[in-house]
Amino acid sequence: MSIEIKISRRLIPYKFALKYMNSRVDDLKKGKNKELLWILEHPTTFTSGIRSKKTEIIDSKIKLFKTNRGGKITLHNPGQKVIYVVLNLNKRKKDIRNLVQQLEKSVIEFLNIYKIKSFADRKKIGIWVKDKKISAIGIKVSRWIAYHGVSINIKNNLIDYKKILPCGLDNNKITSIKNEGIKNIKKINYNLKRIFIKNIKKI
Repeated sequence: MSIEIKISRRLIPYKFALKYMNSRVDDLKKGKNKELLWILEHPTTFTSGIRSKKTEIIDSKIKLFKTNRGGKITLHNPGQKVIYVVLNLNKRKKDIRNLVQQLEKSVIEFLNIYKIKSFADRKKIGIWVKDKKISAIGIKVSRWIAYHGVSINIKNNLIDYKKILPCGLDNNKITSIKNEGIKNIKKINYNLKRIFIKNIKKI
């Protein structure tokens, strides 16, 4: 299956990215266009998933963008990589658990390149380094078109997490590659593209 790979060098507004993804979802439902893997960064944006609660907001001044993805409240900001996918599961395995596992596997393999040992947690969702979360995952499936994806904290400002309870968690339980003491972070987009495309083939 043909997948379009987009790598954005500038910050992409969340609203624009969501509109773009929704358009691609509609195209795939009609049998048009290619599937999508999109690597980007967002300006500082707080988003809420379908399981979000108002009690997860600490700073009432933040602007919250509501989405239809799974999960709770999370943060996107510069220095965090977001990997969006739009995949047609009608032409793949209709197995959402496999989809999530391959995305989790991709994050773990990516972090391993930078000597960071991580793991997936079925109960708390996402990818963890010891007792701290480094990657969030949120997927929506409509008529077997899967979209949204994962975020990975690379070198973003973790102070922004103090304004929410990210994914319902203690906001001190968040980390990044930089926060784990890794200073030499090279070939990020190249490694993300290579690993995610390899594992998407298993979906």
